[in-house]
Amino acid sequence: MRTDKGISRTDDKFRPALKGKKIPILTLDGKWHQLFTQAKADKRIRRLEEKLNELLKQQGKANTEMKEVRHLKKRLMQEIMDNASLSSSGNNEKAWKKADENKRLIGECNEKLKDCEDDLISLPMEIDKVNTELMLATMEICYNQLQSNRRKIDEISQWVSQVRTELKEKLILKQDMEQMNQALYSYMHDIFGADVINIFDMEYEKKDGEKARGEEA
Repeated sequence: MRTDKGISRTDDKFRPALKGKKIPILTLDGKWHQLFTQAKADKRIRRLEEKLNELLKQQGKANTEMKEVRHLKKRLMQEIMDNASLSSSGNNEKAWKKADENKRLIGECNEKLKDCEDDLISLPMEIDKVNTELMLATMEICYNQLQSNRRKIDEISQWVSQVRTELKEKLILKQDMEQMNQALYSYMHDIFGADVINIFDMEYEKKDGEKARGEEA
């Protein structure tokens, strides 16, 4: 399903283009987290984030277990070598049993190492897959936010342009009316004289004051 504008959730056309591109592990990147101080992460982002973190935890656990099992196997093999002379002579039953137990434990170590190796082969591929899904979901959200912001920016720009035009017209009208008032007052002053004009000034200023008080009430 595709929205009018933005990246489709089911559109895989980006995957071929991304093949071979190195994408950082997003949940380990501080800047990726900062993206969502500007755009809102949805449930899909949070789900993929949790899944990716869980896979990374499994990978870390597999690495740690492999190191520990290798260390244990090395110690067991050293014990077998140390007890080789005693167990081979048949004179030390305890050493013989210890050697058998160590061999059994080494077998378990080998099985565990194989499991860890399998995990360390499969996990990076799964991590890359989920990381790519998270990247595509991130791009969708961010580009949708970018486009939404651009539409709003265009609307605001149009409003500002309109207001600027109206403001310019109002300022011109204000200037014209001020000039008209100055001319009217000047002509009235010349015709009727200062004494008469002062009387009318006082009366009309009084009326303006009463009108203003009435509007405030």
